[in-house]
This record gives sequence, structure tokens and C-alpha cells, in this order.
Amino acid sequence: PRHLGPPSVAMLNSSLHLPVPESGRLEAEQYVAEHFAGLYLEDEVVSSDRFRGGQAAADSALARFDVSGYAKNRNEAYPEPRRGASGLSPYIRHGLLSLRRTWDAVSDGPEPDRDKFRDELLWQEYARHWYARLGPATAHPLRRRLLVEENVQPAGWDQDMACLELTIDELEEDGYLVNQTRMWLASHWAVRNGLPWRAGEDYFFQHLLDGSRAANRLGWQWTAGIGSNRAYGFSRWQVERRAPGLCASCEVAANCPIYSWPDEAPSEKVDVNPLIAADPDLDATRGPQWPTSTGSPDGVEVNAVWLTAESLGHADPALVVNPDVPAVFVFDRALLTHLQLSSKRLTFLVETLSELSLHRPVEIHLGDPVSVLANRSVATTFAPVPGWRTRAAKIEPVQVHPWPWLRFPIAGSIGSFSAWHKQVSNRR
Repeated sequence: PRHLGPPSVAMLNSSLHLPVPESGRLEAEQYVAEHFAGLYLEDEVVSSDRFRGGQAAADSALARFDVSGYAKNRNEAYPEPRRGASGLSPYIRHGLLSLRRTWDAVSDGPEPDRDKFRDELLWQEYARHWYARLGPATAHPLRRRLLVEENVQPAGWDQDMACLELTIDELEEDGYLVNQTRMWLASHWAVRNGLPWRAGEDYFFQHLLDGSRAANRLGWQWTAGIGSNRAYGFSRWQVERRAPGLCASCEVAANCPIYSWPDEAPSEKVDVNPLIAADPDLDATRGPQWPTSTGSPDGVEVNAVWLTAESLGHADPALVVNPDVPAVFVFDRALLTHLQLSSKRLTFLVETLSELSLHRPVEIHLGDPVSVLANRSVATTFAPVPGWRTRAAKIEPVQVHPWPWLRFPIAGSIGSFSAWHKQVSNRR
């Protein structure tokens, strides 16, 4: 049975050494069903038809991407052949493609398209800087608080509208949305309907293969107008422009619920977090600038490379330096119990680890990363997320390798993309 009741404290703290999964989509789905019962959203395991996990899939996606026309077509939503979005975000999110490699891959593209695509990569980098500095504070409004009933449990989006049905189906089936439709859903949820933005953000996070608390949460804060100066309003005008022909198939087109621009949601200002203006501990935010040893004397032989969901690519710095050492990935049981991610996200990760095992020794565990790794001589790559720092302080890696930043974090304001971009551009 799918639901076996709440796990005990002993179960949450226990760790299992799992077998290495065999290659193949069906094998990955069966692996998730066998080892992760009760830890995912659906009653049965699902996977994304559009995206496969692994370095080979990432490399192939990058090789297929043609940046030509990106500036004009990146916001197109429907029909799908009109789209100019790259579809690379699941691989970027998990470190299978670094922002630097993706940046360099479009060097020969038409200048307007290349520059616009690189602007979007910089937005991803900004989100990482933003989250690395602010951490859990990003779960709270940073500029304005929407005056809604925060304990309301939303029932979901109104799928009578063709625009919402199309986008929600894609989110739940493929684990992906283009940026335009992410804004549609977020605005309809938080701005027009006044539903709690964190509930919507969590729902995205459950389903999106590229789901991260950095880019996903920043997008929701910006769209809802609680981390920016104004909210994004979703109306029929955007659908007719970005998804021509879709309204004609809609059963409520004659009485469109979003025909007009939405009213501005009532809100109030909040005290601005001082961390937005300045970073008092830049070293902690950006991590080491060169490989370093912590917690143990030099010369200790590494016997495990700790991989995280932020950095699963073959070019992970700690993997490259330690090619014969087992790569260890720990599915955090307590975290998965809390998050209840879609099984398609777990399938994507299992496929990625299965492929990696064809190239080097891999260990997979289900339990507490600290318990699994605390007594081992661990090498790892810094990850710009608060959870990494918390666990690393207990694991005490003997090697910590720098995160491959596209732009090094700055100590100045991250209050807006433009303010941040000006500073990092001046430091190049």
C-alpha cells in the first residue's frame, strides 16, 4: 500500500544502504516504487515523458539547443513548436550542466538571442546568490505582505480555463513549465485569487524537475509582488498573445474569468531584511574560492565523495579530483517525508545516479546524510544552499571544493536583479 501511516522517529533516523539501480526508465520507476514507498506524492510512481535523468541526457539536450530566435520566442507558450525556451533547466538545477558551460555553448549564436539567453542564465545565478545569502528568510515576504488568510488550504487552480488546464497538466505530467506559464499560474493563484503564495510555491516545488528554493521561490516572490515593487498581473491578453488559438478551444471563453486585468491584491509593507542590503559573511555565502580542508588534518585519504542534488554532473569538482572514490548520495528520509515530492523527481534522480554508476563506484543510501557520512573521510563540493552548510558542519569534510559560480557573490545589495547585475558586471 502507498500510505503506511506516519513514520516513527526511529525510522526517520535510520539509514538503509540501497542497491545501485539498473539502467532504464522502467527500472528507475520500479526502484522508486520499491524503496521510497510513502515518500512521494502520488499513489503510483510516475515519470516525465519529456525529460530523462543523467549526464548523457543533459549533454544531448545542450547539443540540440539552438539559441537562434530565443529573444523573440522564449515567452511563447502554445502551440509547443512556437516555443523558444531551452528546456535545459532540470539539468542546470542538478549541476549536470553548469551555468558556465551553458553560457559558453551559445557563444556562436546570433547576438540578440545569445545576450538574452545569457541574461536568463544570470537570473538563475542571481537566484542562487539571493538564496545563499538569505536562506530560510526567503520563505517570508521580503518587501510586502499580502493580506490573505495564511492558513487557508487551497483546493487548486480552476481548470475549466484552457490556459490553466494546459499548464497544470504540463506541470504535473512533465515536471516542467516555460517561464511565461509559471508566471500565469503564480499570478492567478496569489494575485487574482489571494491564495497563500507559499502553498503555491510548495506545489511547484513538488512537481518541477528544476524545482529549487532559489529560482522557484524568487519567481513566486517577484510575481506575487512581495519581493518586488509590483505584482505581475495575469489576464486573457497574455494568453491570446503567447498562446494564440488556445482561447478558441476554451469552454468558458465567452465568459472568461481573466478577461480583465486583476485587481491589485491588498498588502502591507514589512521591515526589509538588512541582509538584502549587505552580506556580513560573504565567505559563508560563496564558500571556498579554492579547495580547502576542514575538520581534519591534511593528508587524510578520502574514502567518499558526498554528492548533493545541487551537483550531480560528471564535472562535479570533488568527483573530478577523486575519480576512484565512491560517490555517495543520500536520499534524506526525513526531508522526503516532509516534502512529499512527485515521484517523477525521484525517478529523474535515480536515473542520474544509475548512469553515474556506469562510470565510477556509486553508493546510494536512504536516511540521514550526517549519520551516513559523519565517520568517513569525505570530499565534497560546496553547495549554495543552507542545508548543505548545516550538514557539512556536522560531517566535517576533509576536502571542500569551490562551487562553480558564473559570477562570484558580492557583499552589496541583492534587492533587485538590476542592482546585483550592475555590481557583478563591474567586478568582471
